[in-house]
Amino acid sequence: MQKARRVLLKLSGESLAAGAGHGIDDKRLAAYAQEIAHEAARGCQIGIVIGGGNIFRGMSGAARGFDRTTGDQMGMLATVINALALGSALRAVGCKSIVYTAIRMEPVARLYNSHEAIEKLKEGYVTLFAAGTGNPYFTTDTASSLRAVEIGADYLLKGTRVDGIYTADPERDPSATRFDEITFDEVYSRNLKVMDLTAMTLCKENNLPIVVFDMDTPGNLSKLLGGDPIGTLVHN
Repeated sequence: MQKARRVLLKLSGESLAAGAGHGIDDKRLAAYAQEIAHEAARGCQIGIVIGGGNIFRGMSGAARGFDRTTGDQMGMLATVINALALGSALRAVGCKSIVYTAIRMEPVARLYNSHEAIEKLKEGYVTLFAAGTGNPYFTTDTASSLRAVEIGADYLLKGTRVDGIYTADPERDPSATRFDEITFDEVYSRNLKVMDLTAMTLCKENNLPIVVFDMDTPGNLSKLLGGDPIGTLVHN
C-alpha cells in the first residue's frame, strides 16, 4: 500500500461492542479515537463509515417481523448513534470531527454534501458518514464504497476482526491461508465474502483499492498507513 493522502475507513458496529456483543464499549471507542486522531494529526485525511450491528441490524429486524424498509431505517439510525459516539470520542482527544447523515436530521448532524465534506477533510476534520446511503436495501459496505468514491479516497480501508482475506473462514477452517493481495475478479471467482457485490463492483469500476485488515489490534491502522504490509490488498 502506497502512502495515502485520503482514506475512507469502514468500521463494523460490532467492533465497537468489543466482547459484549452489543452496545458500545468505552475502552474500544477510546482506543479507536486515539488511533484515528493520531493519524489525522499526521496529515492523513480520514472519512469514516461505521455500521450499526451492535445496536440494530436491518436484516435481522426483517427476520423478526419488521418490514424490510422499516428494519433498514432502524439500522440507519443505529449507525448515527455510533457515528455520534465516535465523533464525540475524537473531539475528547483533541481531534476535529464532524458527522454527516444521508437523511436530514438537523440539529443532530449535518445533511451529507460531498463538496462540503471534502472541504472539511482538507481542513483536518475527521468526517463521519452516517445513515448509510439513506436508502433501504443498501448495506453500510455499499455506503462506504459510495462515500469513498465521492470524496476521492485513495483507498477504502475495511477494519475487521481478522487480519485479511483468507481462502476460507479462518475461524472455521484452520487450514485457510491469507492472501497478501488479490484482484477483484479473483474475489468474484472464488466467491469470497469480502463486501457485498454492489460495494465490490463500485470499487472495481472506479479503480478504488480495498485493504482488509485487523482494526482491533492496537497500532494496526498506524502501521497500515505507515506502509507496513499488513492486511490484504484488493485491486484491479
